[in-house]
Amino acid sequence: MAGDRLAEQRRAERSLPLPDDADPRRLDLEVRRGLRSLSAATADRVAAHLVAAGRALDEDPARALAHARAARALGGRVGAVREAVGVAAYHAGEYAEAIAELRAARRITGSPEHLPLLADCERALGRPDRALQVARDPGASGLDQAARVELKIVASGARRDLGQAEAAVLALQGLELTAATVTDWTPRLWYAYADALLAAGRVDEARQWFLAVVTTDEDDTTDAAERLAALAVAGPNDPESGG
Repeated sequence: MAGDRLAEQRRAERSLPLPDDADPRRLDLEVRRGLRSLSAATADRVAAHLVAAGRALDEDPARALAHARAARALGGRVGAVREAVGVAAYHAGEYAEAIAELRAARRITGSPEHLPLLADCERALGRPDRALQVARDPGASGLDQAARVELKIVASGARRDLGQAEAAVLALQGLELTAATVTDWTPRLWYAYADALLAAGRVDEARQWFLAVVTTDEDDTTDAAERLAALAVAGPNDPESGG
């Protein structure tokens, strides 16, 4: 029976061993407050699993997801827990689960903060139309600037998925693109814009924006320098050099 299998799965998740250094006191204070509806012992174990999930997220997404699921098995009615499962599932490539969990988190908390992840999950599942629906969610107006930029980048990618190259370029235009102040998200936005321009066959403009990324991306978070070099080799009007 499906119900029996699910119950067995939840038991296995609840019994997942914790690393010795997963100190629940390291969890963000605001998230800890959200666990007050749980018993003290359960709250500590959930917090420890969330700490373990956060630590493993970049290097071992599957392990992070296992700990996030363990936290859900113990405290699944807490919005921050469902959010953690959704984020871990996204990083682990479990996009359908990520969508389900991030939607559950939003129903609990009311926060639209993970709309960019939701949209990107829809893209990853081959559903660019749904990604654009997410981008048009009224809650997007309540996002901070960095999240709004990320949502625009995802929407631009969805337009490209649909073969709408010029619309992908337009999706990234706006005040953020031309702002005088360079922020943490600026290189990523400029890179996406250069990539969209290249896909639209606007090679000279793409080259200018890749160059702008190179001059601002001090931490080398993008491969803009390599893309720029490839364009130089390809010649002045070769849109195929974008990769």
